[in-house]
Amino acid sequence: MKIVVLDGHVLNPGDISWEPLKKLGELVVYDETKPEEVLSRAGDCQVLLVNKVRLGEDYVAALPKLKLVGLLATGYDNVDVAAFARGGVAVCNVVAYGVDDVAQHAMALLLELCRRTSEHSQAVKDGEWTRLGTWCYWKSAPVCLAEKTMGIIGYGAIGACLGRMAHAFGMRVLAHSRSPKPAPDYSPFAFVQLPELLAESHVISLHCPLTDATRGLINARTLASMRKGAILLNTARGPLVDETAVASALQIGQLGGFGADVLCKEPPLPDNPLLAAPNTLFTPHMAWATTRARQRIIDLMADNITNFFDGRPSHVVNGL
Repeated sequence: MKIVVLDGHVLNPGDISWEPLKKLGELVVYDETKPEEVLSRAGDCQVLLVNKVRLGEDYVAALPKLKLVGLLATGYDNVDVAAFARGGVAVCNVVAYGVDDVAQHAMALLLELCRRTSEHSQAVKDGEWTRLGTWCYWKSAPVCLAEKTMGIIGYGAIGACLGRMAHAFGMRVLAHSRSPKPAPDYSPFAFVQLPELLAESHVISLHCPLTDATRGLINARTLASMRKGAILLNTARGPLVDETAVASALQIGQLGGFGADVLCKEPPLPDNPLLAAPNTLFTPHMAWATTRARQRIIDLMADNITNFFDGRPSHVVNGL
């Protein structure tokens, strides 16, 4: 079989191995692909792998040899999965490849917002401590997480992993989930409705998928219902939050901090209101990008392809 990867550079700039896919057939990897290049590059393949390249309905009939589209990610909003289903082409994704990785990143954002370690380190390097001549100082008082409440919206694998980390820091954990989940074996922990979580949490971390129901979940109304000075974290999807409303809440102190690995527009436009808001911390959509997690994506996709052609498809998201 022929396997084509349309945008492989971000996943593998050369520090991990494509070997699990090479073992399955002829593998062709393109670093990036423009929309007008998709058909010429994918026209004769049986398996087409993408990360963020958009595949709409027009491609279904134009790729007659195609049997399987694989998302080198968990989210699949860039692919018209219903159209491919109508055309008899299965679409699969990879899941749970970076659970610990993303949860650790969310905790890293939180710790930096609470302790400001990089800010103080830079101040020391700039000579500020030497000039002051005192044995101790701080630019902002550090915040201790013990006995505070962590609210987790979306209690899948990543949310549950973050909950365990928060518990290890001495935090009470609240979670809101759209479907029933077993409670963890630590306490204090409780599943609660969203209004209670928003009102009681000192820290709120988003780990839910982007759907019509969750788009703009954090908005002016929900922000106003939060505990004053709460910290908000988003390592899930940018459009879960209304960025203008979050920026306003930061300006007036309703939000005490915002840490995000994702934004509505990536990369952000220069006029994004969050870039000028106080008490913010941003990373460029990299929570998932450890070498461990990226290699697991390739390994898991190889398993998906093998399973599909063996007649036992796995992680198919469009019902085929």
